Amino acid sequence: MKKKSRAFKSDFAKVDATRGMPDEELPEITDDMLDRAVYSVGGTVLPTPRRRGRPSGTGKKVATTIRFDRDVVAGFRALGRGWQTRMNEALRDWLSTHEGETKPRQTPRAG
Repeated sequence: MKKKSRAFKSDFAKVDATRGMPDEELPEITDDMLDRAVYSVGGTVLPTPRRRGRPSGTGKKVATTIRFDRDVVAGFRALGRGWQTRMNEALRDWLSTHEGETKPRQTPRAG
């Protein structure tokens, strides 16, 4: 024999009768407030939760696909973390020493 499930009853009159601050007087929670917040459960302080997702970039870099020889990539990777940054710096250094040597790219004519 199954038990009858009781319907969930809400008593909004009790909620309205409780003393508290009206919503109009509550300050809006800002990101700054959340950054300063201390999170705790049962008196135990929890570490500040990380924001989800990849941090926003500076907008100075462009994602691209480029192919390098295996030995070139292996050489930079062998240097450890930050190998892509070092590769970018090496290319930037090369550009600074070869200014004016680059020729405009000519596209082949269809024909």
